[in-house]
Amino acid sequence: MEQTTTPPFKKILVVDDNATDRYIAKRMAEKYYFAEETVLLDSAPEALKYLLSLEATPDLLPQLIFLDINMPGMNGFEFLEEYIKFSEIIRRNCFIIMITSSTHPDDLKRVENIPSVIRFLNKPLDRDKFELIRLELSLKKQFI
Repeated sequence: MEQTTTPPFKKILVVDDNATDRYIAKRMAEKYYFAEETVLLDSAPEALKYLLSLEATPDLLPQLIFLDINMPGMNGFEFLEEYIKFSEIIRRNCFIIMITSSTHPDDLKRVENIPSVIRFLNKPLDRDKFELIRLELSLKKQFI
């Protein structure tokens, strides 16, 4: 069935050290017409550098970032510690969804006061999760 509507996002960014999870996220985004472009990065430092490189052109920033919590080197929480120092230009243009293979209650508490983080999701990403995000963000836009 061919989609005739515009996807909800122009660009999304998937930050995950697991190649399989990155592939699944990209395929699901394409299959369910979730974004015009999906950028895949395998580390938090690479993602921070990528976002900073787009600061002067905010319309090229991803509107949504899927951020893995458990990554070697710099994990998702350490990414957030750096991300909250970024300019408002970047922070107001990007929503973050934390993705993980486990949902420890302490993880939720660690980010509950970071406005950019809008949700936690278990891996892998699938149609239901994309539809949930689409619905939630559609509802938020109605009340902004």
